[in-house]
Amino acid sequence: MTATAPRPTSSIELSRGALKQNLRFIRSRLTTGAELSSVVKGNAYGHGIETFVPMAEELGVRHFSVFDSFEAARVAACVGPDSRIMIMGHIADDELEWAIARRLEFWVFDLDRLDAAAAAAAAVGRPARIHLEVETGMHRTGFETDELVEAARRITANPGTFTVRGVCTHFAGAETISNHARVMSQIDRFQEGCLRLAAMGVRAQRRHAACSAATLAYPETIFDMARIGILQYGFWPTDEIRIRSLQVDGHVADNPLRRVIRWQSRIMDLKTVEAGEFVGYGTTHLAARRSRIATVPVGYGHGYARALSNQGRVLVRGRRCAVVGIVNMNLILVDVTHVPRVARGDDVVLIGRQKNLSVSVSSFAELSNQLNYELLTRLPANIPRHAVS
Repeated sequence: MTATAPRPTSSIELSRGALKQNLRFIRSRLTTGAELSSVVKGNAYGHGIETFVPMAEELGVRHFSVFDSFEAARVAACVGPDSRIMIMGHIADDELEWAIARRLEFWVFDLDRLDAAAAAAAAVGRPARIHLEVETGMHRTGFETDELVEAARRITANPGTFTVRGVCTHFAGAETISNHARVMSQIDRFQEGCLRLAAMGVRAQRRHAACSAATLAYPETIFDMARIGILQYGFWPTDEIRIRSLQVDGHVADNPLRRVIRWQSRIMDLKTVEAGEFVGYGTTHLAARRSRIATVPVGYGHGYARALSNQGRVLVRGRRCAVVGIVNMNLILVDVTHVPRVARGDDVVLIGRQKNLSVSVSSFAELSNQLNYELLTRLPANIPRHAVS
């Protein structure tokens, strides 16, 4: 008998076909000539940078956005020479020479970083590829008006030190109509900032402001590039955006997006529980009838939220099954009483499709009051991921 190497208790599949369809939909919504930047921060929204990025590159994506320098290094290790990487958030001053030497792009949102980038560019002997972030009302990072003027002065006073790859901003809630007035104000302030920079001799190669939600709800904000995160993975930013985007003549069209991710495990054990017995820790679930309970080796330590105790749903043999009792660190218990011929070793789908049914992250979010984004990015990096057709 050949020995089998140990393997994790669950695995994640990424569908190339689903991503291809999602990118087709996204590109249909971009204005002519606008570039798509694939946002892969948060370990590609939990999908896994090293698996997702090569798949996206294979499908024609050539620009990737990350939050920090560590993520940038991971992306750089798995893309070809024609792809570009943009750091939207953190990069330490002592990492700037590394970024400039590798022709990485990064956001600059204060004068200290601008000066540090100038010093690093001089040390490397190559221009810093920067994106100037304009403060438009998010009040997080970005140049205020007076700082933007000073930044422009320093850039034009040091020719050859910077290549201004972009001018950018970020909207404070394009996902919901309740933020409409604030977003419209941000659009006006961003355009004013771009005009101010141009008047001072700073002409960026691209203007970009739109995230997934803004691309759909405010297409005028796409400008020269859209930073697309959650949409490419097959999820809507909010249900409101889905309805607004697909509503035609009072009807909501079929969902054009497909989930890229499929998370699955296997039944570890089966037990018969008599009516009137409590299942799992404490007294949160009482068996109302003689029940067949499956143990699945996935828990909150693997990203399956404890908030899904007595609420989660999984798929077994094409049947939807309830998670019963409290989600443990390493286990969940599932009521499979109604599943014919259920057996130890059967596949258990935690997210994704099985036969004609599916379990979506959005349904998790409704049950646990968490966002798609939060649940996805909590999937541990050590769960193996692989691409499928």
